[in-house]
Amino acid sequence: MGIVGAGQMGRGIAQVAIAAGIEVTLVDAVPAVAQKGRAAIVATLARLVDKGKLTSAERDAQLARLSAGASVADLAGADFVVEAASENVTIKERLFGELDRACHPDAILASNTSSISITALAAHTGRGDRVVGMHFMNPVPLMRLVEIIRGKATSDATCETTRALAHRLEKETVMSRDAPGFIVNRVLMPMLNEACFALADGVASAEDIDKGITLGLNHPLGPLALADLIGLDTTLAILQVMHRELGDDKYRPCPLLAQYVAEGRLGRKAGRGFYEYI
Repeated sequence: MGIVGAGQMGRGIAQVAIAAGIEVTLVDAVPAVAQKGRAAIVATLARLVDKGKLTSAERDAQLARLSAGASVADLAGADFVVEAASENVTIKERLFGELDRACHPDAILASNTSSISITALAAHTGRGDRVVGMHFMNPVPLMRLVEIIRGKATSDATCETTRALAHRLEKETVMSRDAPGFIVNRVLMPMLNEACFALADGVASAEDIDKGITLGLNHPLGPLALADLIGLDTTLAILQVMHRELGDDKYRPCPLLAQYVAEGRLGRKAGRGFYEYI
């Protein structure tokens, strides 16, 4: 299995894959980032050993299955590749063209995109029947769901292989057609966006908005804290895709969200978003 993108999502996918006994090569546009991604997984597994959730032997066996590559050329032997790069259509389209040229003809190319058209990504390859959406939830090791998105040309065999892989990773699956936002973000993003509007309009503080939702609706995390976890840049990118593709102003991103992203307030990964993180 190959994974492109060594950020939070790529590392999480790699972690669950090696735990399932799968050989993984992790690559990134910047090779040093791939090495840092592997080091982060090493640190995570060390903490699991310290907590007694993993034996030293199990950790060593898992890490033996994980390598950091220098470029997509190192994925030539992969049977299944998951692209987990930034939620940027230009980047993803370029990567799918590169992967199509680098990987063997039978390899399946999957995208972890939150909102971008699988059909559009497949158009940059010569294997549309073997391109599929495989959208993991964040954080990958803890969240049980994987959305499988079928592009216009995606074959039944590719969908079934993707479903089988997700089950091997101990995930549950849902199937979505190739529509902006798919299932989860089609429902979730308007709620996060409305929470931003409520904050911008002075309805309540961020703390009270989140407390109202966690206690009033029995959600484990408030919408603003969840946006911080997802990344405000990713949240904004998904809303922009949905607004553009669906043409409905109910998906128009809140200006406050765009302002925070412009300021570098991207959420947990940047140390500040709607909340400050130390």
